[in-house]
Amino acid sequence: MKPVRAPRSRRRTSRSPRVPRVPRVPRVSRVALSAGVALLAASALAGCGGSGPASADTAEPSRATATDTATTTTPLPAEQHTPEGTLLVADFGSDTVTFVDPERGPIESVRVGKAPYGLTVGEDGRAWVATADAVAVVDTRTRERVDRIPYETESGPATTGEYRGGGMGIALSPDGDHAYVGVNVPDGNGTLEVIDTEKREVTDTVPVGRRPFDVDVSKDGGEIYATNHDSFDVTVVRADSLKPRRIEVAPYGTEGGLGSWLKPHYAAVRPSDGKLLLPFEGEKLVVLDPRTGKSGIEPMTADTHQHGAQITDDGTLFAVGTGPINPSSDKGPSLTMRTKDGKEKVFPLEGPHEDVAVSADGRTAYVTGGFTRDGFWNGITVIDLEDGDTRRLPAGERPLGIAVL
Repeated sequence: MKPVRAPRSRRRTSRSPRVPRVPRVPRVSRVALSAGVALLAASALAGCGGSGPASADTAEPSRATATDTATTTTPLPAEQHTPEGTLLVADFGSDTVTFVDPERGPIESVRVGKAPYGLTVGEDGRAWVATADAVAVVDTRTRERVDRIPYETESGPATTGEYRGGGMGIALSPDGDHAYVGVNVPDGNGTLEVIDTEKREVTDTVPVGRRPFDVDVSKDGGEIYATNHDSFDVTVVRADSLKPRRIEVAPYGTEGGLGSWLKPHYAAVRPSDGKLLLPFEGEKLVVLDPRTGKSGIEPMTADTHQHGAQITDDGTLFAVGTGPINPSSDKGPSLTMRTKDGKEKVFPLEGPHEDVAVSADGRTAYVTGGFTRDGFWNGITVIDLEDGDTRRLPAGERPLGIAVL
């Protein structure tokens, strides 16, 4: 089965067969990762709960962890195009994206901007990367940054950390003519910025909720969906009018406000009917009809705090479990594979993870270890979806967003 490389998420890889344009900016130097271990620490406060956000301009201290992975790069010759099946990850712990061979590890890294979060890749081979201060455009075939598009929204200084302002979720329209990026504004509601991919400029901004973790697009391109973590809702935006409306998604209620863990994180658009699937806590799957605003709840079995979500053409949902809220009662990190008829297979993981992508043949899942909270590590867990075998693959610094090229 061939995966839907998201009008999502993330998103990540809706594609359009357009002829690439000549880059408008000079090629930037590539970054070779050190053979040593890149050690970073997480924010002191919880991204899904806690008493409130950390200061937006506070950098994260360095700290060694048991799950850090040494990474080296083996750059391809400049004239050699990136092989099909290569992974691309957003290095939230640095200012780069990293190209990763799914068997050997990092190939090469490219500077894109401060604290990159989500990414999406078009049919023309261009990746659109949401960083703290701009959307970077990367030619994935030649592995070079070809443009940088600043946001119109004022979101404060470009910093690192889980509460940093700037771009989070990002998606492409099915025709590739527009990119949509959710911009976080610390201590306030965010925006959805619309980018004309031909002109490479922001053409519109639309108000959405707080901390738009994820952005998805309907199959026909008629609607854009921003999943707003800190306001317990999804903003539905009509692509033709850019008129927004917000739908609460709170199967556990909104008690606790900003300190609550029980908020929406990522969504996936179901191919069969266009409904949004939002996993919560490995216990509840919210099935939201964005046209009517009505939702239903289906049971899930992983019993763990869930973040990243991805869906394939045949309707198989993948949901990343980051670990327990309550270690005495909840289960550990995992990846849930849920078929369209609701049957689930849960793959246990070692340590927290954030997002997932699936190989073109549907046999392998790649789960990033970056995580938006404490406990992240610098790699990817590779899962054989047939026999359940797992292995760890080094991959940049705190990888979050991921796509299979």
